[in-house]
Amino acid sequence: MKNIYLDHCATTPLHPEVLEEMLPYLKKDFGNPSSTYSLGQKARKAVDDAREKVAFLIGADPSEIVFTGGGTEADNLALRGAAYAKRRNGKHIITSSIEHHAVINTCRYLEGEGFIEEKGFRVTYLPVDKYGLVNPDDVKKSINDDTILISIMHANNEVGTIEPISEIGEIARERQINFHTDAVQSVGKIPVRVEELKVDLLSLSGHKIYGPKGVGALYIRRGVSIVPLFFGGHHESNFRAGTENVASIVGLGKACEIASRDMERSAKYLAGLRDKLQAGINKGIEQAHFNGHPTRRLSNILNLSFKFIEGEAILLNLDMKGIAVSTGPACTSGSWEPSHVLMAMGVDRTLAQGSLRLSPGMGNTDEDIAYTIETLVEVIKRLRYMSPLSTAVDKNNNGKSPGRI
Repeated sequence: MKNIYLDHCATTPLHPEVLEEMLPYLKKDFGNPSSTYSLGQKARKAVDDAREKVAFLIGADPSEIVFTGGGTEADNLALRGAAYAKRRNGKHIITSSIEHHAVINTCRYLEGEGFIEEKGFRVTYLPVDKYGLVNPDDVKKSINDDTILISIMHANNEVGTIEPISEIGEIARERQINFHTDAVQSVGKIPVRVEELKVDLLSLSGHKIYGPKGVGALYIRRGVSIVPLFFGGHHESNFRAGTENVASIVGLGKACEIASRDMERSAKYLAGLRDKLQAGINKGIEQAHFNGHPTRRLSNILNLSFKFIEGEAILLNLDMKGIAVSTGPACTSGSWEPSHVLMAMGVDRTLAQGSLRLSPGMGNTDEDIAYTIETLVEVIKRLRYMSPLSTAVDKNNNGKSPGRI
């Protein structure tokens, strides 16, 4: 059976160069980077070298990079850490309605699920337009004297829309409000420079860029106050206690180095695969609705909704044919609720439940794309024939709508 992986937004395979770089620190170079003897100092140098590579990719100073256990921890450290540090100045946070759950659920926690002294944060969830774009004017209008933090993602993880972060950053700087962006999906795919984006805090993750799982980083602009999430030793400049995960940090550093080297070539290749997917699906399947911005989007994400069918049914049928895709982020897998992102974009609820996210990667080929298109056309035809809504579908017309819906 075929084995075609088209869910690189969920996770990516480990790059061979990354694995090679990590292996010594899983075997002989196992020292604790806080130890003063040579084995520990070798590990310390590896961590510091990786910090430089991460910083280089996003245009930061190495001292502004804090390693975390992944993108979710980085988001939590940014939001909770900045909110707690500023809570005597105000308790109003601004975010968007299409954020990753790592941001949305952290904001909900801050609104009322924390300890007594941490309760009472107010959060404004900004709307988006039909493309998934946040309007910078909405950000400006939402700011008041109590606003202490703004968090808007750089690129959406479901539809790929790239947000106007530098414009929002300019607004935040004018009002001297801390500004965070979740850049987990954008780092390594498009140029990300923290000064151009005008961000104070930026989250990234290793396993989205062919690095290891369980490691990420938070950029903290020099001078920004953050309260740690947990306490222990003086690791990571007192921002993140606990012995560093040396091998994974080394892997993240190498993945960032490769992304810096190959970004332009990779983006062009992935955009080509994505566009072939979209063209083939549009040609072979009626009532396939594109979700996201037509041009202002990442090169590796294609989100489509198919009328008359549940997305989970499409996913399972493709899986039986050896094709791995998703209906949305892996953290919501198994949920029967439609995507909160598509709902915020104004997509019809029934249509939103028939959505698929296809995200090709560097290991995919034109042959993979051709097979996926062919298989998807067959699957959609069969499922529409079986659908309870089939009375509105001409079964003798290859599963195409006769125009009544």
